[in-house]
Amino acid sequence: MKCPIANASATLGLVALAAIASPCTAADDSAWYVGGNVGKSKASIDDERITSSLLSEGFSTMSLSDEKNGTGFKLFGGYKFNRFFAMEGGYFNLGKFGFTANTLPLGTLTGKLKVNGVNLDLVAMMPFTERFSAFARAGVIYAEAKDTFTGSGAVTVVNPNPSKRAASYKFGAGLGFDFTRAFGMRVEAERHRIDDAVGNKGDIDLYSVGLVYRFGMAEPEPAYVPPRVAVAPALEPAPVVAASPPPSPAAPPPPRRVSFSADALFAFDKSVIRPEGARDLEKFARDLRGTSYQHIHVYGYTDRIGSEAYNLALSQKRADAVKGYLVDTAGLDAGKVKAEGRGKSDPVTKPGECEGKRSPKVISCLQPDRRVELEVDGTQR
Repeated sequence: MKCPIANASATLGLVALAAIASPCTAADDSAWYVGGNVGKSKASIDDERITSSLLSEGFSTMSLSDEKNGTGFKLFGGYKFNRFFAMEGGYFNLGKFGFTANTLPLGTLTGKLKVNGVNLDLVAMMPFTERFSAFARAGVIYAEAKDTFTGSGAVTVVNPNPSKRAASYKFGAGLGFDFTRAFGMRVEAERHRIDDAVGNKGDIDLYSVGLVYRFGMAEPEPAYVPPRVAVAPALEPAPVVAASPPPSPAAPPPPRRVSFSADALFAFDKSVIRPEGARDLEKFARDLRGTSYQHIHVYGYTDRIGSEAYNLALSQKRADAVKGYLVDTAGLDAGKVKAEGRGKSDPVTKPGECEGKRSPKVISCLQPDRRVELEVDGTQR
């Protein structure tokens, strides 16, 4: 007796997005990557169709039990063109599903379905912060569906092992979280349209979690680089009146312009001041106490890697962070401190000195360009 396996269909679960919006995303995000997911696959067995098929062969269904849930996985690789788009291909296995029907006249019919295949997807991403993002995917699949039917008692099976290979489509959505620029995780929900071996078309869903690794994105923690300090020439000493006791030697004025390495003040691609950077800023503020000055200008600079807009935003955030420390922690007058981000303008490195695309060697070579400069106007003791 021929009996088709159930139509596999289910409703795609909605994934809740919980992230705080921010304009910050990583600069220069293009990269090759690989990864893998594992999770729960789910189908809905068409019990009515199975019962009708048995009835047409002269069997009444006494009981019917389904195997709706399975374990699925996928392995994938892809290329991320920028922070918004990627192309991804891989292998998927959606697991096993089936049913067992007990009949009258006495007998049993069991059906099993296994599905695996390959896919090619376009992936659209929406970054929310430097670490969190959401994404959606749509693509084509080439899947193989293998059915296995067994009968006992009064039930006999004419074609016990039909199979079929066919092209179809899939779509899905998910969330991503990056532990580092190279290593992250995903939570996904995907729907695969499957054409099985006995003329049915239905959907099988895969809810999975996985890991992804991006090549060429890992970077060592930058070594601490002492700030480069440019000291202004000393002021001329005041004249001494012969009838008066000699005055105490005037202390040298604080630096007119001081340059701090951004790698000393911040972690790579961040704008939160490190403890060692805070010590350098505290020393700068301590040297200013007891003096009068008109303004302190804080200028933030980045290297050339990344887009103009991203680097300008990062340099402004870093300049604001230094200003905030000088005012809120060091106690300088907020009305006299101004912050300005200048992005990758005015590099310290010379043209042609650090040629090449993004790499650890180029990033290290461009270290002098990543800096925060403080300029003091009108300093007097």
